[in-house]
Amino acid sequence: MPDPTDRRYGPAPLPQPRGPLSAAVVAALRQPPHDLPAELGADLDPVDPLTDEDLQLTLFLCYELHYRGWHGVDEAWEWQPSLLALRARAEAPFEASLRELVGPLPAVPPGGVPAGLAEVVAADEGPSLSSALQRRADLAQFREFLTHRSVYHLREADPHSWALPRLGGPAKAALVEIQADEYGNGRLDRMHCELFRRTLDRLGLDTGYGAYLDAVPAVTLAVNNVMSLFGMHRRLRGALLGHLAAYEMTSSLPNRRYGNGLRRLGLDEVATGFYDEHVEADAVHEQIAAHDLCGGLVRVEPQLAGDVFFGAAAALAVDRLFAGHLLDSWAAGRSSLRDPSPPALSRSVPAGPSAPATVRGLPAVA
Repeated sequence: MPDPTDRRYGPAPLPQPRGPLSAAVVAALRQPPHDLPAELGADLDPVDPLTDEDLQLTLFLCYELHYRGWHGVDEAWEWQPSLLALRARAEAPFEASLRELVGPLPAVPPGGVPAGLAEVVAADEGPSLSSALQRRADLAQFREFLTHRSVYHLREADPHSWALPRLGGPAKAALVEIQADEYGNGRLDRMHCELFRRTLDRLGLDTGYGAYLDAVPAVTLAVNNVMSLFGMHRRLRGALLGHLAAYEMTSSLPNRRYGNGLRRLGLDEVATGFYDEHVEADAVHEQIAAHDLCGGLVRVEPQLAGDVFFGAAAALAVDRLFAGHLLDSWAAGRSSLRDPSPPALSRSVPAGPSAPATVRGLPAVA
């Protein structure tokens, strides 16, 4: 009997393990729900939790049970107590490393939370991945970038939607306004995840949900796990909103650059549609997120101001690690992926009507 699963929407197939802990979790998930050994993960002591392949995959395996689940995995695993206990043990060093990476948080300035968020964003001095992709990345590097980003963008907005039932008042209204746009205001073809799927397809990449989990490194999983960590815990709802605000406040210009980079390589409006949509939408979302979403939250719950700043700073800090990994890899002449040649990366790319013939040959662009 043919498999009825629509690969576009999940659930994804279980990825390959990356160490003893993720191997134990994958092996367990292939069986009916049962109690895991109490000592599993008890000695967890990663040198750098943010780049530890085994830890980050273990967290992703646990978190995904709350999203689309895993293909062939019993859904009762989602709330299996011993797996939740293991997740908590893995989250502890992850959250601690985030707080250490972020460092001291600013006090709320006289201008309030919106002004404080603007200061956090302005202080970010990470490498400009978007400038590199706009000006000099070749098509193979753009495909790598999309491969990394597919883990988030094919479920775009979902992690931040965990905040909706945890909010009331002005912050909830603001989040609904932002999320409605992310979900295409009820139109499937305008959902941002669907726009990104068309970009993937235009560049000859696999559009299946979770298709590239085995190809992306720990830092890419960490970018996604930060959102899930904040989203899964009500105590971190302020951090989740701060994370979203940082994303919206730093989105419009980079997305313009990504679209221009694809146009430089000769790609058409189908390929650039996802990024072009974000240039306009996120310019509006930036103001809503800073003033109505985060500002509204802190007016009602002033004790959450520090969490808002932590979430924003964590989003920017982990994205700096991600950008640095890609740029350092490319500067050294190597792939930024764990598997540098997934099968879909070898497909030809439909060029736009004005594209040079060399677009199909993965040219190196000076």
